[in-house]
Amino acid sequence: MTETYQAVCPKCSTINRLPKTKKAREANEAKCGKCGEAMFNGKPVVLTSGSFARHLKSNDIPVVVDFWADWCGPCKMMAPEFAKAAAQMEPIARFAKVDTEAEQAIAAQYNIRSIPTLIVFKDGKEVARQAGAMSADQLKSWVQQYT
Repeated sequence: MTETYQAVCPKCSTINRLPKTKKAREANEAKCGKCGEAMFNGKPVVLTSGSFARHLKSNDIPVVVDFWADWCGPCKMMAPEFAKAAAQMEPIARFAKVDTEAEQAIAAQYNIRSIPTLIVFKDGKEVARQAGAMSADQLKSWVQQYT
């Protein structure tokens, strides 16, 4: 029997099972069983109150969440670096973004006091937190500790 892991579709939030033995290139080609979109497209997933819990609890890979806001200069500076890290690290980690202005309840739940704040979640639990902007290389180095 092939061992599998769960990953949540970035488009429709359907939980999919993927073989653990798939090489990174093959995982990057995996499609959602429901909507047919790529499971790993190298772009951060925008999370809302409707999708946040499912992505945290149902992804067997670490989920790196960038808590940000449109008015935040450092957030805007870091956005391309965060996207670059996502493109380089998927499928070993899922990168996601939460707009703290649009999703104030999520920001309050995780006590977000400054932005950008990055949190790594594993098995639905917070395992690491970092405040402040980082380069793609810094992000990758930081996240690799939790993969």
